[in-house]
Amino acid sequence: MKYAIIDIGSNSIRLSVYRHDDEDGQIYIQFKDKIMAGLAGYVEDEVLNEKGIKKACHAMKIYKRVLGNLAIENVYPFATASLRNILNANEVLERIKSETGFEVDIISGQEEAILDFIGATKVVKIDKGVLVDIGGGSTEIVIFESGVIKCAHSIPVGSLNMYKKYVEKLLPSKVEKRAIANEVKKEMEKLNIENPEKQQKICGVGGTLRAARKLSIEITGKDSSEKDIDSGDIKKIMKELEGEEKQTIDKILKIVPERIHTILPGMIILNTVIRYFDAKQIYVSSYGAREGYLYKNVLKQ
Repeated sequence: MKYAIIDIGSNSIRLSVYRHDDEDGQIYIQFKDKIMAGLAGYVEDEVLNEKGIKKACHAMKIYKRVLGNLAIENVYPFATASLRNILNANEVLERIKSETGFEVDIISGQEEAILDFIGATKVVKIDKGVLVDIGGGSTEIVIFESGVIKCAHSIPVGSLNMYKKYVEKLLPSKVEKRAIANEVKKEMEKLNIENPEKQQKICGVGGTLRAARKLSIEITGKDSSEKDIDSGDIKKIMKELEGEEKQTIDKILKIVPERIHTILPGMIILNTVIRYFDAKQIYVSSYGAREGYLYKNVLKQ
């Protein structure tokens, strides 16, 4: 059986098509695509403006045609911070349904964190640690031990909304970087995670973490097959991207061009979380909330 999951995020809208094997219970990716819609950039006074609504509908129309060509009927769209953090979410849902027929499920921040964990732990073998998913409009954090969730949180800081809130030009200045880091630290402290264990492993999920891995491979010269990133590599990347503006832009365009304006805010969030937990190693998972949604909400596993 084939299933399609559409993830409407604050930075990108992603389509993933999976084949589910009844014999081994596993899922296998068949097709994937993403549209960098940047919906968080169209939010004004907590309302997604008309341009943003049209962008979301346009992306969903494209995926409706794609899925029609692939003859896939089992389609499950969901939205994260892109829609749960706006006041006119119902209007957006109605517009998407009327223009495409898709009924979108808006998931809470805590649910997103849990789905991240379910998806990631299908492919990542870490007994205990911290799962981190840095999205465009929020960051999900899960503390787990012996394969069990101890607590799951979502904080309203993401690579795109931090860019929009603090960065005046294309790249953040030193003052803007400090402002982003301070907000992340403040939101982390609000979680009241009692005596967070230090030197934990981080399981990284999402586009920012995958981009960080690409930067790590390019800048440190590591083998491209390695999934791990040392926390020291993150420091090297941050330092490497602190040079002349033109050189920094050229490096980003060479490695992660679609994240030219969001990678630095995302890396600041990641670096702040790493320092909070004094983490030494990050393992980047290829699975996350989309796979978790399929396993939990569709396949009921």
